[in-house]
Amino acid sequence: FVTFSPLTHSLRYFYTASRGIPSFPEFVTVGMVDEQGPQTEWMKQNEDPGYWERQTQISIAAEQRFKASIDSVSQRLNQTQGPHIVQNLYGCEWDDETGDVRGFNQFGYNREDYIVFNLETETWIAPRSEAVITKMKWDRDETRIQVDKTISLTHASTG
Repeated sequence: FVTFSPLTHSLRYFYTASRGIPSFPEFVTVGMVDEQGPQTEWMKQNEDPGYWERQTQISIAAEQRFKASIDSVSQRLNQTQGPHIVQNLYGCEWDDETGDVRGFNQFGYNREDYIVFNLETETWIAPRSEAVITKMKWDRDETRIQVDKTISLTHASTG
């Protein structure tokens, strides 16, 4: 048998925060490479020993931000009652053959797109009118723009 490695690779991080959903965790972080979770032996051989500690600290900080995001968005949308979910998907895809890299960072609220970062224009896109306030705030935040850009490009170049 001949096997071929995929020409396109991906690195994706998923953050999910929830409130008011029985038997569902309040916060979950998942990282995947080419749709696969981390493999212990590969990680031991390819990442420095502090990798998991850094990722744990990043997740702890993210949990607090995401819980605050649920409150902020649900108030903005007048949906303070009932269950809510805020999700973030970010990472990159790269093509071995062409060398093309595409970074992405997007947020969802209650299973709908809320706001998406456009790496090419370095601006946020608000698919929902309720997200325009967030878009305007984040577009003015140069530090946030540079961090989002750096994260996408750094992940892609180290993939």
